[in-house]
Amino acid sequence: MGLSKFPVALLSFMVIAILFHISDAQNSPQDYLNPHNAARDQVRVPHMTWDATLASYAQSYANSRAGDCNMVHSGGPYGENLAAAFPALNAAGAVKMWVDEKPKYDYNSNSCVGGECRHYTQVVWRSSVRLGCGRARCNNGWWFVCCSYAPRGNIIGQRPY
Repeated sequence: MGLSKFPVALLSFMVIAILFHISDAQNSPQDYLNPHNAARDQVRVPHMTWDATLASYAQSYANSRAGDCNMVHSGGPYGENLAAAFPALNAAGAVKMWVDEKPKYDYNSNSCVGGECRHYTQVVWRSSVRLGCGRARCNNGWWFVCCSYAPRGNIIGQRPY
């Protein structure tokens, strides 16, 4: 009788592993790069490339926020974009949140009009050509995403493109 439970346990483990793989597959470097580069294509700035050092930094930062899922950031050596959402947040969803700020960026005044736009301007910042991102599940069930950019963007007095 004890052996009959073994196939059920094995099947359950396999289903969990497949779901984890599917979830992880939506958060590959390319899943972050593609929407960044699509937004950059719209304003004719160079594509970004994946940077393992930035990704390590972003993952470490995301892990450090898992306890509170707080998006307040005191600043680091790179430019960062942060996002948190429940019940799930993947690479494309996080970048979409940032790119959706585009209508609030007024190029003529080089300012945000009607809301936040600095996440968007970091995505398309011309000189930010290296990207690394990390993602962690918070203790409250939310997901926290951090993308780090180098060289950093959003420099006061400069235009993103």
